[in-house]
Amino acid sequence: MTTLPSVRGTLTPHRPLADLTWLRVGGPADWLLQPADEQDLAAFLSGLDPSVPVFPMGVGSNLIVRDGGIRAVVIRLGRGFNGIEVQGERVIAGAAALDAHVARRAAEAGRDLTFLRTIPGSIGGAVRMNAGCYGHYVADFLEEIRIVTRQGEVAVLPASALNLRYRQSDLPEGAVVVSATFRAPEGDPAELVARMEDQLARRDASQPTKDRSAGSTFRNPLGRSSTGKADDSHELKAWKVIDDAGMRGARIGGAQMSEKHSNFLINAGGATAADLENLGDEVRKRVFQHRGITLEWEIMRVGEPTAK
Repeated sequence: MTTLPSVRGTLTPHRPLADLTWLRVGGPADWLLQPADEQDLAAFLSGLDPSVPVFPMGVGSNLIVRDGGIRAVVIRLGRGFNGIEVQGERVIAGAAALDAHVARRAAEAGRDLTFLRTIPGSIGGAVRMNAGCYGHYVADFLEEIRIVTRQGEVAVLPASALNLRYRQSDLPEGAVVVSATFRAPEGDPAELVARMEDQLARRDASQPTKDRSAGSTFRNPLGRSSTGKADDSHELKAWKVIDDAGMRGARIGGAQMSEKHSNFLINAGGATAADLENLGDEVRKRVFQHRGITLEWEIMRVGEPTAK
């Protein structure tokens, strides 16, 4: 077995990942690295055999880890990477900071990143997915990111280098986002807080926030924007074509398309990763048969199925 560099953080072999994902499914990682800080992460990656793959993992809010697990070093950032600073119009957030916490901290300082308030997950994942809500996207506010490359080098990339587009970005292979700097417009703290409370109420009324889900399962059809602003102008919504194909509430094993919002795939109890992925694929098949539209997964699926 490959010898891995030592770390000041935690390096755990054969670590099950189910409890680290919102859907509560998934087999083990070969190794799980929780680095102490940026220097620890950089030193580990620079000393790691280049043939060993790495997989940066956020808080698992938008992820299905398959039942056979991941043949890689999974990197999960924690307390050394969750700081939030407001410096004038700039908000600098560690990659492990939760989107909701960043929105709240910014609002307290009179800076408007309210669109982040209802987005599940952490800043690293939000950057990678160009996350968006209520007509605003990471691309609208992001100035630059700080990364540690697969080779262990620290680099700062301007937002323009990421080719941010609808639910996608271009990051260097194996790079780990460690922080992001946003340019946030000014706003009245009380008004920003009130807006976020309204957003939460709207979300809770329309989405299955009490169930185990990973957020939206499929991208809205025709998401081809290069700026990430096309979401609200799409004529077709994923939930609508899923409904039209008769798949609201559909089940396979413990997996279900939510009755409350049909673009939410939920673990209704005892689901395996295979149940969830199979149900998602069945939805895609039915929608294609019904409308000739191929839905694209928004949830990332990684790892290997259980050997048969």
